[in-house]
Amino acid sequence: MTTPLHISNHLIEITAATIFGLALIHTFTAKYFEKLAKRNTRHAGLFHLLGEVEVVFGFWAFVLIGFIAVFAGGQQAIDYAESRHYTEPLFVFVIMVVAASKPLISLVKNIIETISKLLPINRVLAQIWLSLAAVPLLGSLITEPAAMTLAALMLAPILFKKMPAKSSSIKPLNEQNMLPEWLKYAVLGVLFVNISIGGTLTSFAAPPVLMVAQIWEWDSTFMANTFGWRAVIAVIINATLLILLLKKYIAKPSSQIDIAKPIPLMVSLIHGLFLTGVVIFAHHPVLFFGLFLLFLGFTQAYARYQSPLILKEGLLVGFFLAGLVVLGGMQQWWLQPIVASLAPLQLFFGATFLTAITDNAALTYLGAQIVGLSDEAKYMLMAGAVTGGGLTVIANAPNPAGAALLKEGFLDHSIGAGQLFIAALAPTLVAGLLFLI
Repeated sequence: MTTPLHISNHLIEITAATIFGLALIHTFTAKYFEKLAKRNTRHAGLFHLLGEVEVVFGFWAFVLIGFIAVFAGGQQAIDYAESRHYTEPLFVFVIMVVAASKPLISLVKNIIETISKLLPINRVLAQIWLSLAAVPLLGSLITEPAAMTLAALMLAPILFKKMPAKSSSIKPLNEQNMLPEWLKYAVLGVLFVNISIGGTLTSFAAPPVLMVAQIWEWDSTFMANTFGWRAVIAVIINATLLILLLKKYIAKPSSQIDIAKPIPLMVSLIHGLFLTGVVIFAHHPVLFFGLFLLFLGFTQAYARYQSPLILKEGLLVGFFLAGLVVLGGMQQWWLQPIVASLAPLQLFFGATFLTAITDNAALTYLGAQIVGLSDEAKYMLMAGAVTGGGLTVIANAPNPAGAALLKEGFLDHSIGAGQLFIAALAPTLVAGLLFLI
């Protein structure tokens, strides 16, 4: 049995930062691995695995744990892994699966279809607008991960599939005017940005807000008066501008009759109660996971009203976030001095940029550890963190969920990090201007 090569903790931190950098590069090149899979059939499985964005941070987290085990000892590696808090990855997994259940999706779809008939525009455009504006704002109540799941599943059959679902009464797109790839990225960019800022009307729904709400004594009234109204305006502007771009690509509503089996209202309401319970106990994994197990039993008991649960997608997203937790835990040594050294306005732009390469919840958590931070600096840190939350898949905890649910609608079934970043710049600028007013 070999003896571990003991090295200094700072050298481990430097290595962890290097591995984190490699994970970031891997994130931006994940689409390239999908192309390699097509060219090299012998190792296509490995390249497909490395091309899954949701696998990236989990993969490199194991590399980091292995490095610590070799150079510092197996027990230290285990102790570090067990010292991380995995409540958020577990919560996102559970909320994704529950929110994406057929009864809840049908209930939300019916509500959106009813409201869309009242709006003075094409009914399909109205549904898209509501999915990009109303649902992200709903995230302030049901949490951002749940809002992301609902919005993505509402948009998928309309904008990210070539053919409509058999049970759908809406024809997604005119086959002669398929949605260009750049416009799909534009939709994704608006969705990610709107979800990131749409959860700021309350103090419990957005991950970056949760990290500081108790420490900085920010309640829901403060959030609504300080951040919320700005977020509402930005969300509406982003969704409306995108609709103007989509207009010529959207077909008129079909008169086809929906022949899907109706779901009893009581079943949908019970699913809603499960969702509510998970949200209420979001900080108590034993309770919300217990509710989840009960939910699985209920879906089996009423299987005739269910569709397959998105367990695979949810687990991949949970794996992604858990990897981010492990890798992010050793970045404090260089991140916190940067945050502490910036003036308020610099802090806004710095937070917007750093969010894109870290995670906005991790960033605000680090900010909360700084003693003597002024109220203006606190505002700028939070504003920058949520503004930049749509620039990359890793910028905001719900983003991997949206990516997992919508990536089948993109070429190579993969989302390019560079294309997403460019597409999210415009809605990010809108959000930034509103928060700087």
